[in-house]
Amino acid sequence: MKAIVLAEYGGPEVLVLREIPDPLPGPEDLLVRIRATALNRADLMQRRGFYPQPGPKPEFEIPGLEFAGEVIAAGSRTEGFAAGDRVMGLLTGGGYAEKVALHHRLVSRIPATVSFEEAAALPEAFITAHDALLQCALVCGESVLVHAVGSGVGTAAIQVARVMGATPLIGTAGSTEKLAQAAPLGLDVGINYKTENFADRAREITGGRGVDVLVDFIGASYLGPNIDALAEKGRMVVVGLMGGFSAELPMNALLQKRLSIRGTLLRARPLEEKAAATRAFEKSVMPHVTTGAIRPVIDSVYPLEQVAEAHRRMESNANFGKIVLTA
Repeated sequence: MKAIVLAEYGGPEVLVLREIPDPLPGPEDLLVRIRATALNRADLMQRRGFYPQPGPKPEFEIPGLEFAGEVIAAGSRTEGFAAGDRVMGLLTGGGYAEKVALHHRLVSRIPATVSFEEAAALPEAFITAHDALLQCALVCGESVLVHAVGSGVGTAAIQVARVMGATPLIGTAGSTEKLAQAAPLGLDVGINYKTENFADRAREITGGRGVDVLVDFIGASYLGPNIDALAEKGRMVVVGLMGGFSAELPMNALLQKRLSIRGTLLRARPLEEKAAATRAFEKSVMPHVTTGAIRPVIDSVYPLEQVAEAHRRMESNANFGKIVLTA
């Protein structure tokens, strides 16, 4: 099969198209012909050598944390899948390829109304967003602040929070254009972090109390302002670390406000946890995808051979929504 492998670590030029052996599925696996995959920030980190695939290093290091495609074959200890089924799911790696083998419990069916390109933009962003909001115990009527609303997970978090009944929905981005694009997804108030203090604005929007739930992709550089933006008993979940790894925590505010701060990731979780997150996504989010109330936001689509250009677009922060690769 054809696959994009990391010849070494470095810039986009290290992503090389090669012919490699097909994956060998086990009895509980599905062998899938990948039709589309999508980029994630983790792919950029892996390409630079900062975020290796969990487990033993594979012979061929292939990025890609999600896929959409068709079942080629189902293992003897799988149920409910057959050759030709349209499916999507999470991966620890291997999405930038023509084929992949993975455990059947990490796979979801693609609704008939959803294309392969759209399906490829669903698993990582929407399972991450839904799982993060569940960890914050979001309930109907609570306020939510989502950073980086133009990112794949940001566009997902706004939509999932909306169907969960959050209000108001507040988001940050570095351009008025991205904030305007997020409005149809359910964003009530957009904050341009380059021209406004988001913590001050969040308190202003909520009548001085702050937000109940905050979804953060930035990390260290936003820790202090995030705590300022939270209400009493506020909950924050950190999904990414684009703004650094280490910061000083203002413990007095943590205690006085009785705040809860969590960190989360999907890639390194055990099979059971990822399967549970997938089933929760199927139950609570997929019905809205089927009706069109929730939709994956696709910024651009590239053929697999142009993966370097796709990476450059993500690194430029120009994208709104997911960047998709077709195989």
